Amino acid sequence: MADQQYDMIVIGAGPGGYVAAIRGAQLGLKVACVEREHLGGICLNWGCIPTKALLRSAEVFHLMERAKDFGLKAGDIGFDFEAVIKRSRGVAKQLAGGIGHLFKKNKVTPVMGEARLAGKGKVVVKTDKGEETLTAPAIVLATGARARELPGLEADGDLVWTYRHALQPPRMPSRLLVIGSGAIGIEFASFYNTLGAETTVVEVMDRILPVEDAEISAFAKKQFQKQGMTIREKTQVKSLDRGKGKVTATFEADGKTDTAEFDTVISAVGIVGNVEGLGLEEAGVKLDRTHVVVDEYCRTGVEGLYAIGDIAGAPWLAHKASHEGVMVAELIAGQHAHPIKPGTIAGCTYCQPQIASVGLTEAKAKEAGLDIKVGHFPFIGNGKAIALGEPEGMIKTIFDAKTGELLGAHMVGAEVTELIQGYVVGRTLETTEAELMETVFPHPTLSEMMHESVLDAYGRAIHF
Repeated sequence: MADQQYDMIVIGAGPGGYVAAIRGAQLGLKVACVEREHLGGICLNWGCIPTKALLRSAEVFHLMERAKDFGLKAGDIGFDFEAVIKRSRGVAKQLAGGIGHLFKKNKVTPVMGEARLAGKGKVVVKTDKGEETLTAPAIVLATGARARELPGLEADGDLVWTYRHALQPPRMPSRLLVIGSGAIGIEFASFYNTLGAETTVVEVMDRILPVEDAEISAFAKKQFQKQGMTIREKTQVKSLDRGKGKVTATFEADGKTDTAEFDTVISAVGIVGNVEGLGLEEAGVKLDRTHVVVDEYCRTGVEGLYAIGDIAGAPWLAHKASHEGVMVAELIAGQHAHPIKPGTIAGCTYCQPQIASVGLTEAKAKEAGLDIKVGHFPFIGNGKAIALGEPEGMIKTIFDAKTGELLGAHMVGAEVTELIQGYVVGRTLETTEAELMETVFPHPTLSEMMHESVLDAYGRAIHF
């Protein structure tokens, strides 16, 4: 490249980095985006997108098995495991390829290689042709995160997998152990369990899905157990004894130990930020447990240096990273940018049944000393849910009793990852129960349950 001077350099082309780069270019900045592996980052290539493709295959398979429930006939139901994986990889490849097109359209310069900070406003990139030095007054760190590996539970790609191995597996598991019940662990457990793996989920906390509202976790647990999963809470995996084609796991719960044998283990015990080799310490960047410390505008405290997405800490969500990318690009371009409010960011888990939430749980609201009103509505009371053959689920809403503010919303059931956005918009607009009650929800839809849950919080539910 002839000209190595830019207005903004983004390190990492995941959902935070590529969005920041495009938004910066839209605002007239000259932008370079450095990526060491794949445009689109983990999300498009090894996370959000390919996992949803897998889960869709599992969902269709589950529906095929239930054909009789809908008055339909389907014989010789089965699946081609290799074809399921191939479809998932194809979806990821299609979307990752689209990032290159968007860069070209917006005149963002992609630079493939490994980047490190090399003084104020300087980035050295190690490419397959050697080293290049890029300069810019503003640099955005968007290097993401990777799977955390605990001592003794390290992945080997054969018997013990991370999410990457689970997305391109060497085989279909028969007896599967999933360590960790956050979104990643539960999604893989749901996928493989639906396809017939004998699945055990182990969680060290006192309940699965520990960041969700306790009622939602309890409801989901019952559904998973109905589907044949074994759920072990308040249990620690002490060791994995690897043999030929099998792993013997030693568990500890309540001071007692026991063992069980599996042919496959998926470790989903959290993530660590990709902070190595970037020259962060030399630059004066503060780190906290592998994550870059930033303020509400994603500034690192080092002039001209920002950090967004997973490397900047929780919540570790692609949509949070993207909005931080937009905010930072607008700041760099001299625009008036608004900091992101964590309480308006929804979390979605695409297991069966789906789980979605935004804002405070009931426990967190009580811990904050708030006087609250809580509403519920079950899927069994909704015409559309029954017509879909999806009567298992619940919507829960939490309001401030004094002001009517919508403090939180929590859902489990069919398509709730789509429904949650209604409450996200409500929280962003600082709505109260009055506006939600006065809103006309279309019939017949699943969204009517959102209305009924609000009404229930105030003793006004019609269909429950």
